[in-house]
Amino acid sequence: MKVDNAIILAAGTSSRFAPLSFERHKGLTVVKNEVLIERQIVQIKAAGVSDIYIVTGYKAEQFEYLKEKYGVRLIYNPDYLSRNNNGSIWAVRDLLSASYICSADNYFLDSPFEAEVDESYYAAEYAEGHTFEWCMEVDGKGYISNVSIGGADAWYMMGHTFWSPEFSHEFLDILAEEYNIPGTQDKLWERIFMAHLDRLKMKIRKYPPGMIFEFDTLDELRHFDNSYIHDTHSSIIKTIAKSLNVFEKDVTQIHEIKGDNAEAVGFRFVTPDGQYKYMYHDCLIIQEV
Repeated sequence: MKVDNAIILAAGTSSRFAPLSFERHKGLTVVKNEVLIERQIVQIKAAGVSDIYIVTGYKAEQFEYLKEKYGVRLIYNPDYLSRNNNGSIWAVRDLLSASYICSADNYFLDSPFEAEVDESYYAAEYAEGHTFEWCMEVDGKGYISNVSIGGADAWYMMGHTFWSPEFSHEFLDILAEEYNIPGTQDKLWERIFMAHLDRLKMKIRKYPPGMIFEFDTLDELRHFDNSYIHDTHSSIIKTIAKSLNVFEKDVTQIHEIKGDNAEAVGFRFVTPDGQYKYMYHDCLIIQEV
């Protein structure tokens, strides 16, 4: 079937990617000299899919330039702090048909996109040995029959998905039924999918290792793009390094500190001299015992 459009989800706060995501949306991070979401837009367009929507929320204004540069359309999700990514799916419910669903912060070594796709699928890579990723099993016809968080020697969810018109229609019916049920707001759309595998038929699209990348933390990004070891492109880390008389490379093991909502209020980090925390609002560096 011909692909109708691509939806790129870019509403979330990506708080684990502290402090870079506090300063700039994670999807706009430069990785190996390319902006993550721009690389993805170019790959999608090169595949012959020209109708691209970006669902924004957190730091939505930072994506405005993409409209003129690439001709994409922005859809604002006002519930990005109160709902998980099912709110972004709901925001584009009138657009879903034969659609790619992508995350703004994925890096594809080679483009996985095509102008025509046979049926719904979730991209996957294989984990040898134990993993904490979301692992999938399939039935005799190749459809996903079980998803478990954690497993071993298994194909796990990684990257984009493709929704057929039938899958889109069925998922939206379920989402409409459950949208206002307490607890739904905190669910990833994948959690809703997992609960209705009998109704939502989707296969696995298998990719070789090292094809799809996602960087949850600055430390993970440094492993992929070592330019971030010495230059984090973060004014906050530069300030920390100067204040503590260390190099940027010495600021590691960064973990977000969350406030009352989904946004981070600061982060913990380690230097050769000990463990610290940095609070965004007060610009405070506090050494911890």
